[in-house]
Amino acid sequence: MFISSHHCSAVRVYVCAVFTLAAACGPALGQSIEQADADKSRYTLCNPTPRELMREMSTDRPDTTESAYTVDAGHFQLEMSFVDYTYDHNNDDEETRRTWGIAPVLVKVGLLNNVDLQLGLDPYTGEKVTDRTSDTSQAAEGFGDTVVRLKVNLWGNDGGTTALALMPFIKLPTADDELGNDDAEGGLIAPLAIALPGDFSMGLMAELDYNRSAADDRYVVDFLHTATIGHDLIGDLAGYIEYAGLLNLNGDEDYRGYFDGGLTYALTPDVQFDAGFRIGVTEAADDLGLFAGISFRL
Repeated sequence: MFISSHHCSAVRVYVCAVFTLAAACGPALGQSIEQADADKSRYTLCNPTPRELMREMSTDRPDTTESAYTVDAGHFQLEMSFVDYTYDHNNDDEETRRTWGIAPVLVKVGLLNNVDLQLGLDPYTGEKVTDRTSDTSQAAEGFGDTVVRLKVNLWGNDGGTTALALMPFIKLPTADDELGNDDAEGGLIAPLAIALPGDFSMGLMAELDYNRSAADDRYVVDFLHTATIGHDLIGDLAGYIEYAGLLNLNGDEDYRGYFDGGLTYALTPDVQFDAGFRIGVTEAADDLGLFAGISFRL
């Protein structure tokens, strides 16, 4: 998928018109005295960061741990799965569940040097659930929910051995029937990046989600926590391993733990391919997940 410079300019002008009034009503975000590169604080959506000053591309995929780094001001980044497949058989419900997403995408735009806006879309999601007791199945497919996120880097965006960001988000109930719960949900994500000796990198993340319960009768709080370690392998090929756990703080559901790993390949400084897997390590977790995708920026 490619976007022409003409269309990119048109989108930028449109989004600028939306944000210019808000920017004029107060000071720009992120202009703290601790900023690593004060010169870049003057760049905005309407005044893009020059190519020679752009930071290395950092993506929120393919691992569960989100990146602590934002998209440079005035630039766009697209992160998409070709396919994302999940299988679950080992559970207490006597059900086998298969889900797949085709081309789920996260579109990002840099608003300021340390702030980007993100829109997550699921254009096609499918699900099939088989009751092993009665040997009957139910299937659903269609458009999924929409997620809007704002990432604010607090430090380390342009240098240093650590970086921290905050990401409030909201899920909008846009899913077709049988694919969603028709309720708005949201939360707050805090990703931390750490440079380790030997050119290893570590990512840690804590996330609080305000979700509807499984019975859809009230809101509950879920705590997602992750840790990932990555390292370059050969040339532009890199790999990572990760642990992710989901704890329902209301005690409604059992703990779900996952081990996952994958590879990334930087075709160019602005294009990256990835592929990986997820394995459930607790009974409540999905048994297996497989995915592959691409990220690129403009």
